[in-house]
Order: sequence, then structure tokens, then C-alpha cells
Amino acid sequence: MLMSLAKRIFLYSHSVDMRKGFDGLSGIVSQQMGADVLSGDAYVFVGRRKDRLKLLVWESSGFVLYYKRLEAGTFRLPNGKQSAVELSSAELWALLEGLDVEVKQRRKRYKLSA
Repeated sequence: MLMSLAKRIFLYSHSVDMRKGFDGLSGIVSQQMGADVLSGDAYVFVGRRKDRLKLLVWESSGFVLYYKRLEAGTFRLPNGKQSAVELSSAELWALLEGLDVEVKQRRKRYKLSA
């Protein structure tokens, strides 16, 4: 599955023109987020009306772009002042399923060191 490919997941907190494709979204990642688009991290972008979402991730041989358009309702995004918010895979699934994603404080969990 797509999320098993990504190391980390980042939500871009500003609205994005959903006509942008691979190159336009890659430009946002590198120029506005200051991140390496080839890192294997996943980047989530939401349109102005908050009813469309794109997820961009680099695989070993090219980009994958996931696009979701809601037929009713909007995505509920976490409030944040920074340009990007890191999400867990569970928070991304909650966002995709229409649940509120509010990252206030993460509970400490064991993490295997790399």
C-alpha cells in the first residue's frame, strides 16, 4: 500500500491549486517547504475548497500521486502556524475518512532506532 512506501508524512498547511501535477507539487515541496522531494517522505496537499486532496510520494523509480475528491463535505485539517505538519499514518487515514485531525501532543511511544 502507498503508506508503507513513505518514511514520514507531511501535510502542507496552505491551500494548493489542485491543477498542479507532479512538477508543480514537487516545486512546493522543495521551494516552500524546504524539503527533499526524493527523500521517500509523503506530502499531502489540500485545495482551497478543502474537498480535494493530493498525496505525492517518491518511489524508487518515480513519483506516485494519489488524488481524492469528496462528493460531499470537506477535509478537516489540523490547525497549525507552520507551513507543514507531520502526520502519522493513522492521522492521515483519519483525515481521508473524514475525522478531525488535531495534533496537540503526541504520547510517547517506543520507536526502534534506525
